[in-house]
Amino acid sequence: MATKVTITDVARRAGVSRQTVSNVLNSPELVREETRDRVREAIETLGYRVSQAARQMRTGRSRLIATRIEPDQDGINGSVLDRFLHGLTASAARAGYRILLYAAGDERSEIDTFDDLVGSHEPDAFVLTSTYHGDGRPAWLRERRLPFVTFGRPWGDTGDTGDTGGAVGSDPGHPWVDVDGAAGTAAATRHLLDAGHRRIGFLGWPPGSGVGDDRRSGWARTLAGAGVDPAGLDQATDDGVADGEKAARDLLRAELPITALVCASDSLALGALHAVRSLTASGQLTASGRLTAEGRLTVGGQAGGEEGLPVRVIGFDDTPVAKAVGLSSVSQPLAEAAAGCVGLLTRLFDPPSPGTFDAPEAGGPRTHVLLQPSLILRQSS
Repeated sequence: MATKVTITDVARRAGVSRQTVSNVLNSPELVREETRDRVREAIETLGYRVSQAARQMRTGRSRLIATRIEPDQDGINGSVLDRFLHGLTASAARAGYRILLYAAGDERSEIDTFDDLVGSHEPDAFVLTSTYHGDGRPAWLRERRLPFVTFGRPWGDTGDTGDTGGAVGSDPGHPWVDVDGAAGTAAATRHLLDAGHRRIGFLGWPPGSGVGDDRRSGWARTLAGAGVDPAGLDQATDDGVADGEKAARDLLRAELPITALVCASDSLALGALHAVRSLTASGQLTASGRLTAEGRLTVGGQAGGEEGLPVRVIGFDDTPVAKAVGLSSVSQPLAEAAAGCVGLLTRLFDPPSPGTFDAPEAGGPRTHVLLQPSLILRQSS
């Protein structure tokens, strides 16, 4: 059985005191870089592992960050938060933290879980996901002075809408990281306008979802900026493949059918893509003309996109399914978002030193991060 390596062994190997080794592990900013490197090399060579229980007793920290596992969805858009969680775990590990997962079906049960976790595991902080209008979770944590960051803006009915098109709540004071959904749908809409489309539809969610309203606003503003009235070109529905297919068929059956679609999610886009492909395969949807007396759907075709596909489709979230079926989609920088959440939390735990860029005299640390998505083009557009 291998002998357990102790902090004394590390100190002897590095030629420093036990306190210096402790400082490198817990307060590295107190130690010169050369000494830090020597201690870390000794730790790696000897295979020393820090006792988390002992560390928690010394520092009062558990080194745990709690976050929720999202409920099962349709297996498509659920992968978005799975990828975010993977990035969060990796970023937390690099910063010396571990992720504590919990499940909750609604706001009340999640707040009850907060209370239980604080008493049983004492996490240092929480990362909240899937923010929404009237979200009561931030207020509960703030009232108890529990550190947290949200992946998602604090959506509300009042506040500054800025350039993102989505209303930021009247109390945006807590740290948050988000992806600019309006910028993503705007980029998708501009791509279709540049390809010659004018009747560009939008499949989204019912009003009031925050994220959905933000994504719709990017499409609507871009169309209006190009001189196209967006009225009558959108459908709101639940987020599912079957829902997307039905809503797309409704837009295709309009008196003036759409020639392209921007969608709030890949689930809706996959439903729309199925509708377009099935109508095309059955001969009901062709590349030129108008609605015929026989009830056949025909739309004006533009160049580009999948050969034989008269209506172009772009989704949102760039899920693995989108890649598999050739669906163009807006991609969120999820690893960067996760790293941003951990970065904001570590700055709460260890405020910047005076004189640094993030110090209070320099305007304070950045607590709101809005990331830019990217448009990934494939056969569907």
